[in-house]
Amino acid sequence: MARTLAALSALVVAVTLVSAPHAARSRSVEQYVAPVGSGTLFLISGHGYGHGVGMGQWGAQGYALQGYTSDQILAAYYPGTVAGQTTTTTIRVLLAKGKKTLAISSRKAITVEDGDGIEHTLAAGKTTLTPALELAVDGGSPQALAPPLTFSPAGRSTLTLGRTYRGQLSVDVVNGRLRAINVLPLEQYLYGVVPAEMPSAWLPAALESQAVAARSFALAGRRAAAPFDVSAGAQTYLGISAETLAATQAVDVTAGEVLLYNGTVADTLFSSSTGGRSQSAADAFGPPGRPYLVSVDDPYDSISPYHDWGPLPVTGKTLGRALDVAGHVTNATVKRNPSRRAKTLTITSFLRGTTATASVGGAAARSALGLRSTWFSVGVLSLQPPAPNAPVPAGTRVVLSGVVRGVRDVVVQQRTQGMPWKQLKPVTPAVGSGAIRLAVRPSVTTDYRLATARDAAAFVRIRVEPSP
Repeated sequence: MARTLAALSALVVAVTLVSAPHAARSRSVEQYVAPVGSGTLFLISGHGYGHGVGMGQWGAQGYALQGYTSDQILAAYYPGTVAGQTTTTTIRVLLAKGKKTLAISSRKAITVEDGDGIEHTLAAGKTTLTPALELAVDGGSPQALAPPLTFSPAGRSTLTLGRTYRGQLSVDVVNGRLRAINVLPLEQYLYGVVPAEMPSAWLPAALESQAVAARSFALAGRRAAAPFDVSAGAQTYLGISAETLAATQAVDVTAGEVLLYNGTVADTLFSSSTGGRSQSAADAFGPPGRPYLVSVDDPYDSISPYHDWGPLPVTGKTLGRALDVAGHVTNATVKRNPSRRAKTLTITSFLRGTTATASVGGAAARSALGLRSTWFSVGVLSLQPPAPNAPVPAGTRVVLSGVVRGVRDVVVQQRTQGMPWKQLKPVTPAVGSGAIRLAVRPSVTTDYRLATARDAAAFVRIRVEPSP
C-alpha cells in the first residue's frame, strides 16, 4: 500500500532516478547538465505518489481541512459503498517466512503451546529458534517440540520479533524454514497500522478515514483456507513502536466499521497522493476492476508535496539501459489510459542505420525509472549535428536539427573553447512534431546545446578547419 506516509510527511523525499539524484520539489536549483555523448535528454514530469487507486491520503487530509467528516471522505473515494460493521475480532499477520533463525524475546515468562496442545513455560529473555524447534522449556534441557508453536506473553506483556507486538506469535516450519505469524485482536493490529500509514498529527477525520480503509482492506483480502490473513507489508504494520494516542483514538472511534459493497467488505485500496484524480482499479491492474474503485476527482490533493513533481532529467543512454532498449534512443511518447496515467511508453531508437520502436507498460516504466507514479509526461530535448559531422571551413553554413517537445522556455546555447556558455537564441519548435532546425556559421570550433533554466542536454560539436 502507501509507502509509510507517516515517515514521509515532514519533507519531500527525493526519488532516486537511475539518471540523476533529482526529485520533484526537492530538486536543486543548480542546473543539471547531461554528460557528453549521452544523447537525447528526456525531462519527466508527473503527478501523485503511488498507484493512485482509491483513497489518496494527502487528499483525505485536504478534505478534513475543509471540514468534511470521515464518512464524507470515504464516500468521495469509494462511491457506491456503505458503512457496515464486521464481526471479525482477530487477525493473523505474516511477519516472517523462509527464515533460518528467529529470535523471540519477552521481559516475562512465555507460555508455549506445541502442536500436540501441550503447554510449556519458557523463561523470560531472548530465545533463538531454528527449524529444529528445540527449546529449553519447563526449566529443563532443550527439547524438540511439535509444530506449530504458539508463544503467548504473560498478562499484559508483549513479544518481540525484531519489533514488539501485541498478541501471540505462531511459529511453524515450511519447507525447512521458519515462518512467524502474529495473531492478535483486529483493532490492536490497526493501532500499529494507522500511524504507520498516516501522520498522527493530521486531523481526526483523516485518521478515521484511514482506520476504516485499513480495516476494510485487511478483511477484504482474507482467505479462509490460508494460514494467515495479511502480510505485514500489505499495508504498513509496525507493531507497538508505531502506536500513537491520536491514531489509537481514530481506531477506537471507528471500532469494527468497514465499507461494504453489495454486502461484501470492499477492497479499499489507498495510496499516498493521487495527483488530483484517482485511477480506476481496471486501469491500474486490468479488468474487471471494481465498481467502487473508479477514477474520481481528488480536489484537495493540491496540499500534497507530490501533487506535481519534476521535471526529472533522464538521458537517452540511461533510458535505453533502464528499459532494455538497444541503440541510440531518440524519442519517447506516452499513451494514456482513461485515468490519465501512462498506459504505455513507446521508445524510438536508432541502431545500425535502422529505426525501431519498443513499448513498455506504464507501471513497468515507473518501476524501472524510479518514478513516483504512472501519471507522467515525457519532454524531449534533442539536437543533432549534420551527417556526416565532418570539419567545415570557417563561416560555412551548418544546419542542426532536433526535437523540442513538452518543454517550455528552451534556448540554444553556444560556447567556444575556454569560454562560458551563452544564449544564441530561443527555440520555436514546429507545432505537433516539435521539430527544430538551426542554421549556424561557426568561425571556430563551437559547441551547441539545448537548455532550460534547470536542465541542459548534451552538446554537439561543430569542428572548424584551422586556417591555412
